[in-house]
Amino acid sequence: MTRVEERHNVVCLFVEMERKVHRCPSCDQRTRRVHDYRMQKIDHLKWFERKTQIFYKRRRYACRCGKRFSEKNRIVERYQRTSVEWNQAISIRAIKGKTFKETAEIYGTSSTTIVRRFDRMAAEIRPVEQLPSVIAVDEHKGDTKEGKYQLIIADGITKKPLDILPNRHKKTIKCYLQKHGSQVQVVIMDMSPAFKAAVQSALGRPVIVADRFHFYRYIYWALDGVRRRAQQVFHDYDRKKCKRMKHVFHKANGRLTEEERWHLDRYLEMSEELKAAYELKEAYREWFLEAKEIGKDQIATVKDGLNRFYDLVVDAGIPEMMKAIQTFQNWQTEILNSFVYDYSNGFLEGINNSTKVIKRNAFGFRNFERFRAKILLTHQYKGIGVHIG
Repeated sequence: MTRVEERHNVVCLFVEMERKVHRCPSCDQRTRRVHDYRMQKIDHLKWFERKTQIFYKRRRYACRCGKRFSEKNRIVERYQRTSVEWNQAISIRAIKGKTFKETAEIYGTSSTTIVRRFDRMAAEIRPVEQLPSVIAVDEHKGDTKEGKYQLIIADGITKKPLDILPNRHKKTIKCYLQKHGSQVQVVIMDMSPAFKAAVQSALGRPVIVADRFHFYRYIYWALDGVRRRAQQVFHDYDRKKCKRMKHVFHKANGRLTEEERWHLDRYLEMSEELKAAYELKEAYREWFLEAKEIGKDQIATVKDGLNRFYDLVVDAGIPEMMKAIQTFQNWQTEILNSFVYDYSNGFLEGINNSTKVIKRNAFGFRNFERFRAKILLTHQYKGIGVHIG
């Protein structure tokens, strides 16, 4: 750097490279002969939050063969008007920033420039050739031109997203798994019949693991249904209060405060059916906690406990509970697998939550490929700060 000036609130850095021996790109001979100098203005990163420009005195060498060429430098790439550091920062910020427009305003450029840098990074995403032995699949609401819902596929071991399919149709999932899923042995999913049919059709008989969160809540949903039906005959005050205190029915009995236990006992005494449904919920919770502890080694005991719970529900004859255990029976193998293999889709739900934030910040993405790249690159560069430059 030769000097620093300020011109119209712009910091100007005057830079010149050291004169060195260069090899001719045409004949590969060495030369130190300078042909001329060219002054090049380059946009650079802000300096103390002030717009900065580099005035690079670019040296051009001459070779005996007649070739004229510019010196090598680490300031700016060929055909660029922005510095190398500026391009690096823009590329990372285009991925991690909220919107392309916001990033453009921060760096004093246009939105189309940011989009071009982002698309350049997106082109470097490696396509999936073979899926790993354990994968997790789940849907998220993308609202792109390809469809309302998309399907995300992640590695069940490393918990990294691998690919995103444009829709959740059975045919799309089946074709993708047939092409890339020859090594897949375990699939973690929610209780979607379409996903299950597509996986079994494409992969034969892989081990399907039902995510615990998705089947655990069925009994709680059934209890809520009983509560809503039972409180319709309550007095207006009790009906409204019971609705506001619905969390006491879900909370573990041993963790209730004195006030919560008082409300729980009051409303259970007002409905025998609600009391029976609550007791079934507690029996189910005890089975679930025991299954998590002994499931890997004593799955037969876990299965017997589930069958006994079925018998309790049948004896009670509560419609909402009967409907819940019918779903359990349809997915019993996959539910028991969740305790044997101890896999979960929880991390994928977290990825979907971050995807919702990306979508909300950008006010939605209509271009599916760009939305897909935004999700994959965000997780790929998660550990890199936006200060890169």
